Amino acid sequence: MASTHSTFKNALIAILATFPSILFYISFLHHHNNEDHSLWNWCNQHPFLLANVMFFLNVNVLFWFIALLQSSLHWMIGLYWMVIPVMLLHFYANHPMAQYNQLRSWIVTILTWIWSIRMLHSYLRRENWQLGVKQDWRYIDMSHQYGKNWWWISFFAIYISQQVLQMGICLPLHVVHSVDKPLNLLDFIATVICIAGVTIAFYADTQLRIFISKNQKLKQLGQPLVPILDKGLWCYSRHPNYFGEQMWWWGLALFGWNLGHSYIFIGAVLNSMCLGYVTMLVEENMVRENYRANAYNLYQKNTSMWIPWLIKSTSNDKGKKN
Repeated sequence: MASTHSTFKNALIAILATFPSILFYISFLHHHNNEDHSLWNWCNQHPFLLANVMFFLNVNVLFWFIALLQSSLHWMIGLYWMVIPVMLLHFYANHPMAQYNQLRSWIVTILTWIWSIRMLHSYLRRENWQLGVKQDWRYIDMSHQYGKNWWWISFFAIYISQQVLQMGICLPLHVVHSVDKPLNLLDFIATVICIAGVTIAFYADTQLRIFISKNQKLKQLGQPLVPILDKGLWCYSRHPNYFGEQMWWWGLALFGWNLGHSYIFIGAVLNSMCLGYVTMLVEENMVRENYRANAYNLYQKNTSMWIPWLIKSTSNDKGKKN
């Protein structure tokens, strides 16, 4: 009962948290033609900078402050990682300076909503449909590392860094709504890549969830745990969910590159670098656990890290199968 009450309270906080930005943006759209108001004129001329200012004040500052009030429980930034791209999409599409091909905008809008819904479903399923109960294990590790200084370091390590990364990978959403050119073959290719990425990530996460659930049942029954997941997509890649996620962002970047902005891939590159670091941390944790260390070492040797590829060898031993 207490858990349900906490989830309801945190859901309400999460819903209300972005109201300052939403209300401000609605007010701006209503008054943007006011030539006597320098603030509205600035907002009208600088959509990307305005998005960054709103992100800094509403997400970085407000979310960080809420986390401090909740005993440094930084859960909202993880939840909104899956929501902010949708918000940015509609921010750019409705901005007075927007100009774009309507069909391309609709395609990117539908793809972004599909990605967001898939991510939210995976996140809530992983959290057992609860909000604010726990936070990312990486934040927990960093809190132990920085100790009493974590309260202020977290602002830069979690929030400022997230702004740089998220505004970078969402740059294609801005470009799509600032250039009006007819659709071509590259738009079709980008669409296929995005759909493939979301599909791969969805099935990989579902297979991982089933694996974890089965191991939890085995643990409750006091039976030996299955050391590694090497079935389905995980037979061809050690991190097919990360691969699918990267495909999505690289496909999205292709939309922007197709519109003449070669720098647009910087966000996808940064995201791949971050996922590379996360992959390293995940694999370090995997080999720390004695019951799976040997099996996972063999799995590493015989299975591609990201890009799905044919297994290098087979064995009847589950620990050696790849």
